[in-house]
Amino acid sequence: MTRAIPVLIIFNLMAVIAAMMWGDQSIAWSDLANAVIGKASPELQMIVIEFRLSRAILALLAGAGLAVAGTISQTVMRNPLAEPGVLGINAGAALVASVVIIAFSGVSPAVLPWAGFAGAVAMAAAVYALSWKRGTSSIRIILVGIGLSAFAGAGTSFLTAFGNVVDVQRAMIWLSGSVYGADWSKVHGLLIWLAAPLALSWFCSRQLDLIRFGDDVAAGLGQNVNMMRAFLILLCTLISGATVATVGLVGFVGLIAPHIASRIAGPSHRALIPVAGLTGSLLLLIADIVGRTVIAPAQLPAGIVTALLGAPFFAYLLKGRRHV
Repeated sequence: MTRAIPVLIIFNLMAVIAAMMWGDQSIAWSDLANAVIGKASPELQMIVIEFRLSRAILALLAGAGLAVAGTISQTVMRNPLAEPGVLGINAGAALVASVVIIAFSGVSPAVLPWAGFAGAVAMAAAVYALSWKRGTSSIRIILVGIGLSAFAGAGTSFLTAFGNVVDVQRAMIWLSGSVYGADWSKVHGLLIWLAAPLALSWFCSRQLDLIRFGDDVAAGLGQNVNMMRAFLILLCTLISGATVATVGLVGFVGLIAPHIASRIAGPSHRALIPVAGLTGSLLLLIADIVGRTVIAPAQLPAGIVTALLGAPFFAYLLKGRRHV
């Protein structure tokens, strides 16, 4: 296991401490320590533990999930520019969530995460089914995913164009991606959803290493390529769908983190997956800290900050491959 993992864990812990200290009002070291050990006032403990710490942990979980899902996507598609959005997961979640928010505005907010998750799973299933032709291939999945994502995006745009202004504003806030409004129930829910798929992703490290070399090589080494690709896509859908359903559409973490992790840990997924998860958690938490401090007391959604970081990174990747 790479020695970078302890270093990344330390960086993540430092970011959590910074997230608890910085906000609309900064909190001193001594007050933070008293709040953590339960010797501060009830108001300060609520701010530190209930609001800021839960928000930081939710950002860590969501960032790790998006990064691992991005790692799986790039390996299965054998495309360094891939992320979970290629499978239509984000577009499906956005469409169904927009329908719930705009067309059924009276529905309880508790329904929204389930609706987003259902949309993500349904879209991923449709992409896989339509790309099946005596088996699957990476290029067919990518092309079908792009087409269905465009279709779902058109549906979302139609709803936002003709919906009630207040409901459309709520939908746009969700679509921008944010850990605002985090609480411990969301943390527990996301942890339960992610625990098994993340563990299974790591246990599938050898299979990911094989499929990275291409279908023919993987099949020659004994892998059932179609079955394994379907299983890996299922894992990616479960991870990304649960994350998107909880924090909305946070872009580019699933693109950036795997590339940084591969520079640190190398190509072996046994080390790459945990390093990518820790890198993604750190990226999203830093993005959230920047978003809620740079123009305080107003807040930028974390998804906007990651987009500002991710757009030039995407251009850098394209530039490096312009002759390929």
